Formats: sequence, structure tokens, C-alpha cells
Amino acid sequence: MSIETNPDSQKMTGADAVDEAIAKGLDLDGSPIPAAKLDLYNKVMAKEADRQRSGVSNTMRSRIVRIGAKHFPQEELNEMLKAADFAPLKDKEVAFYYGGK
Repeated sequence: MSIETNPDSQKMTGADAVDEAIAKGLDLDGSPIPAAKLDLYNKVMAKEADRQRSGVSNTMRSRIVRIGAKHFPQEELNEMLKAADFAPLKDKEVAFYYGGK
């Protein structure tokens, strides 16, 4: 007897899973996302899509800092940034991401 799995019922992870769920209008647990939340999200994302970019490296660094601060201690993240030839953490980033820890 084989066990069938439904890919839609499996736990989804990563940014792509969130984007896919938003596109479907469903939270990761399958519950509907309220229309007001979807409308606001789409309005803000449309503005972001129209924003002039300062370069791929700047965007990469911003994402690394924003997400990396959730997963790495301050010194480790700072060392990784420097090793990859990115600017080290700025005082305001340290205060924002690590100030309350």
C-alpha cells in the first residue's frame, strides 16, 4: 500500500513559499488571507516595484543584513559581510537589529 502525499498540504518554507501563498490569497496553513491585507500588500509592493534601485550589491547587502540578523550573531554577520567585501554593519543597523537582544 503506498502513501500519497499532497504537495499543497506539506509545510512550505522559504520566501518563495510566502510569495506563492500570497499569490493564491491563502496563508501557509491554508486559511484565506483577508482582502484588506492583500490589497494593502499589493499596493505597497506596486510602489516598491516602481522605486528606482541603487544597484544590485546594495540590495543584496540590505537583504543579507535584514535576514542575516535573524540567524547570526552580530559579530559573525559583521565578519561575513567584511569577508564578502560588503560594508560592515552600520551603527544604526546594529541598534535596530541587535539593540533589543
